[in-house]
Amino acid sequence: MAATPIRPPPAAPRVCYGVALPQIDYRAAWGLQAGLVAARREGRLERDLFIFLEHPPVFTLGRRGGRENLVVPEALLEKSGIPVVQVERGGNITYHGPGQLVVYPIIDLQAAGLGVTEYVSALETVMIRLAADFGVNAQRDARNRGVWVGNNKLGSIGIAVRRGVSFHGLAFNATLSLAPFGWINPCGLKDVGMTTLACERGAPVSMAAVHQAAWRQIEAVFGVRLERKPPEWLETFAVRE
Repeated sequence: MAATPIRPPPAAPRVCYGVALPQIDYRAAWGLQAGLVAARREGRLERDLFIFLEHPPVFTLGRRGGRENLVVPEALLEKSGIPVVQVERGGNITYHGPGQLVVYPIIDLQAAGLGVTEYVSALETVMIRLAADFGVNAQRDARNRGVWVGNNKLGSIGIAVRRGVSFHGLAFNATLSLAPFGWINPCGLKDVGMTTLACERGAPVSMAAVHQAAWRQIEAVFGVRLERKPPEWLETFAVRE
């Protein structure tokens, strides 16, 4: 399904960078983003960047917290070995794990001509179009940013903006286990469910295919061309202790 760009594309698409990472620890990715945001703001990272990855199991809390939305004893959480990390993104508690596509855009919003609301809507559009690529009809819902299939949430958004540069991003449930979501009220919402692309299709999904389709939809929706960079290129922007 062809994506509708957030605005008419220029004659030549704006070039941004794209990096596909192997599975990476959440805290490591968080630290990496801090270095990239600083580099983008200072001009050392001269183009916007989209990072595609998956995380090992982790619960994250947004600016509004969310520990009150744990529905299992803390002792069980500790026994599971799944860490809980609080960060500066918007939103409440959520879960990340293998089989969930995460995209972290590092974008100078003013230079890109994007307002925050328009930017978040574009991320939702990416996920709606991505689901459609696999035959799943996902929609927005006024209750919470992200994308839904009926009363079940398929993809979440939690962003932060530091001095005009965006980080954090979207999380799209492709094949991950939904069991850990049963330990929380996801995004602080009660009486809603979570779902995956594989569940909605009723058939297996290749994560490689999901990553490839997401890459295409980012290009189409944002009206850009992603120049692929290797993972080790990001080390240039690491924060040094």
